[in-house]
Amino acid sequence: MSGDRTGETSGDTAGDPGGPRRPRSDRVAETVAAQLRERILGAGVGTLPTQESLMATFGVGAPSVREALRILEVEGLITVRRGKVGGAEVHRPDGASVAHAIGLTLQGERTHLRELAEALLFFEPVCAAACATRPDRHQALLPALQDNLARTADALDDGPEFTRLGREFHDLVVDSTPNTAVRLLVRSLVAVWTTQEETWASETWQTGRYPDVAGREHLLDEHRRMARAIGAGDAAAAEDLARRHGEGRQELILAGLGDRLIDATSPDATAGFRRLSFPAGRSREETA
Repeated sequence: MSGDRTGETSGDTAGDPGGPRRPRSDRVAETVAAQLRERILGAGVGTLPTQESLMATFGVGAPSVREALRILEVEGLITVRRGKVGGAEVHRPDGASVAHAIGLTLQGERTHLRELAEALLFFEPVCAAACATRPDRHQALLPALQDNLARTADALDDGPEFTRLGREFHDLVVDSTPNTAVRLLVRSLVAVWTTQEETWASETWQTGRYPDVAGREHLLDEHRRMARAIGAGDAAAAEDLARRHGEGRQELILAGLGDRLIDATSPDATAGFRRLSFPAGRSREETA
């Protein structure tokens, strides 16, 4: 492919002023990036070919390929490998990265914890009700909830671990919500809250202000009742229990932390986002 490559000219016309307009190189890079993005999200490829291979595949020059890769790297979809090996490692989007991005946005908007709490009080009970309607809940969700409840009972004497497992219970419920869009959006908000609650647990445990064992047993009992309502297929009860549980828990956390701004950038918060574990994407059949 000698001479000009497809769409590589920087001028507005080809040949005479009345000729057809050619796309600028930045538009070529966007087109290449769009096609590569489709491959990454659709086919789940592990790596991209070298820049030379991409130039040959798309019939474009090196500047456009480099710009396309830069676009994808900024989006977090790839990490470009430098040196002789070349190519780019692919990173499919996951919930943890989305949650961190939402957390950063909320912090940038100077969002208060109480606002996040209000959003969760709206969404989480809906997720609990939806789980109670799943025909496969006894196979897909209840065993995981029962295992979590048993491990939480074993952690009654360890405040931070008790909080971590309590948050895991919420994750399991939200992760089992049948609607994919609701599941991913609410899970991200829950993850942002989790990093704040874990900060609260660490601070109060170290200073002797963490709830006593009786308070922890009460929280665990609320989770048990939610699990029973979901198992019984009682969507109304599951929703009501989740809402009342959320109200009480949030009142406790906000009393300890104050209505501070959401923190997504401190070392503790950043470490919390790194620890997040999101399940792999599930098909419609698996969540039907």
